[in-house]
Amino acid sequence: MRYVYPSPQPEAASQATPDEFRAALSQLASGVSLVTVHDPDDGEDVGMTATSFLSVSLEPPLVLISVREDSRMDEVLSRADTWAVSLLSEGQKALGSRFAMKGRLSDRLLFADAAHHRGPHSGAPLIDGALATVECRTEQRIAAGDHTLLLGRVLEATVPDPGGRPLLYFRGGYRTLG
Repeated sequence: MRYVYPSPQPEAASQATPDEFRAALSQLASGVSLVTVHDPDDGEDVGMTATSFLSVSLEPPLVLISVREDSRMDEVLSRADTWAVSLLSEGQKALGSRFAMKGRLSDRLLFADAAHHRGPHSGAPLIDGALATVECRTEQRIAAGDHTLLLGRVLEATVPDPGGRPLLYFRGGYRTLG
């Protein structure tokens, strides 16, 4: 039997401002990943840099990503069943920055000089030199504020560079392990 316990809610609940929330969470170091998908409608590849990628379950293997609502990535992932995530290494800072730019050029140009290969399960670009890659099938889409959470079943996970060092995001910038 599963129990759900509601948390007490004061009548006039206060709420952190976006700036307060951003400042607090900037204290949490996160790995940097590149989420990719092959658009089934126009055949284009789409990518976005993400620090909101996490493991949910080992049995079955599930992960979670968060994408901005009404973004190109959200729109494509609403139609595509499969997608991929490449965990970036410390030498891939420029790549992470390119796919994080707002108002950027087309993703086609961004992928043109990014060494990658196609995932056998998703058809999405997998970044060469990444610490690890996972290919996923969407199990569930969850509306969450101004983002959409995607719960994905891991179809394949590879670790091409087990000795590599991660690219991290901390206090508003890219970092490497000391």
